[in-house]
Amino acid sequence: MTPVHPQLHDACSMGDLVVRAIQRGGDRVAFILDDQSITYREFGVLLGRFIRALAERGVRKGDAIAALSSNRPEAFMASAAAYVMGLRITWMHPLGSEDDHAYLLEDSGVTTLLVDPPMFGERAHRLRARLPGLQRIFGLGPNDFGEDILAAAQAGPAAPLEPQAGTDDICVLIYTGGTTGRPKGVIHTHRVQVAMVMAELAEWDWPREVRMLAMTPITHAAGAMILAVMMRSGTFVMSKGFEAQRFLDLVARHRITCTFLVPTMVYVLLDHPGLREADIRSLELIIYGASPMSPARLTEAMTVFGPVFMQLYAQSEAPNTVTVLRQQDHDPERFPHRLASCGRPIANSQVKLLDDEGREVPVGEVGEICVRGPLVMQGYWNKPEESARALRHGWLYTGDLARRDEDGFIYIVDRSKDMIISGGFNVYPREVEDALTADPAVASAAVIGVPDPKWGEAVKALVVLKPGAQVSAEALIARVREAKGAVQAPKSIEFVDALPVTGLGKLDKKAIRARYWDGQQRAVH
Repeated sequence: MTPVHPQLHDACSMGDLVVRAIQRGGDRVAFILDDQSITYREFGVLLGRFIRALAERGVRKGDAIAALSSNRPEAFMASAAAYVMGLRITWMHPLGSEDDHAYLLEDSGVTTLLVDPPMFGERAHRLRARLPGLQRIFGLGPNDFGEDILAAAQAGPAAPLEPQAGTDDICVLIYTGGTTGRPKGVIHTHRVQVAMVMAELAEWDWPREVRMLAMTPITHAAGAMILAVMMRSGTFVMSKGFEAQRFLDLVARHRITCTFLVPTMVYVLLDHPGLREADIRSLELIIYGASPMSPARLTEAMTVFGPVFMQLYAQSEAPNTVTVLRQQDHDPERFPHRLASCGRPIANSQVKLLDDEGREVPVGEVGEICVRGPLVMQGYWNKPEESARALRHGWLYTGDLARRDEDGFIYIVDRSKDMIISGGFNVYPREVEDALTADPAVASAAVIGVPDPKWGEAVKALVVLKPGAQVSAEALIARVREAKGAVQAPKSIEFVDALPVTGLGKLDKKAIRARYWDGQQRAVH
């Protein structure tokens, strides 16, 4: 047999995808922000100049960089430069605290930080003072804390776009939300990130003409969709933060065909008085995920937006598309129960519900969602014990508890850490929340366990009502008791104006529980 060359079966890198997308896109519009519009060809020139400027200032393959920015094309250009140059980039959430940002930079060993001056100029000064390991801080525009890297890029020619990374080089560190302690840096290679993009392209219900609107941070799930949009020569429209009327205006102005929303954003849109008069006819795909969607509110949304919804389920450790509930699976007439599902596994990943010993649980029983395949992380950065705990029995244990039906649809019942044990019985808050939001007066709900001398933990619900709606706590408790039984029924309900959410738009149950446990130790299940 002829000897096989060691590089014969090498796949492409994220840098290769960037270059191919630019070549394919040509004079089509790649990015829009407010009145700024950039074609693929223009982006390629800007990227080449940006790479040259970084290289002239000593940034080399294997270096660790980070970008702290609001949604803007230059923020993605930092990622694109990292992909092409073979740098390791750390994504930083724009709503994170100074302590969060300092921890991420120090933990990941970042030596070069790129900062959006209008939003984070003061933060840049404080981070420089706190972190002596930061060798370079550049501004994405004029600033008083470091060199303007965009001006430096404009001052010279573009470097050729020649991808430097190997498929098994580290591509990105994605830090978890930190809802159970310090955030953990999830290690992903170029091989994993390319597999993610290919899965998005293959598994999602993309419209023929992709004009995507991103109002969530592009340093999280929305940013992980950019290259898929680019590979289809689509247009990626950005907005700095979410506001309901602005969303509707941008959809109408740019004839947006697809978008990504977390469930809380969908609820805000449904309750917004301008929705019924808005021109949303261009929308062909609304991708939702990051947290569970109330089936009742999803049904309501489908009556307004049409059959355009597609759900993704994933996590930082297996990014962006482990399971998909496709548009055709959203059928409230024939299969209303499937609206509570996160869908079925994608083609190139193995997904099973396992117990703690690595055994698959029977259909209909609760097990932990476990994943293996090309999307799974390498581990957590500098955290071998936590890596071993998450990666055991040859699977990634996600921490999400779920049931599976005979057709292969998976139904998440809750995070394992959110499960309530009341009087020795397991209560899954997600199921109680779905029962509460089935009431037409309820906009959203959060269910937690609170200390109780008799039950250990008592089921408590915090409920937000729709504008102008009324319902009694007793009626809601009776509704849950009838739907789910006495054990699941809340012992108390508190009506609130709003529920706290994390910077990613997820319900922040850690913050909610802190109000009631008051320093007491709660067991993590």
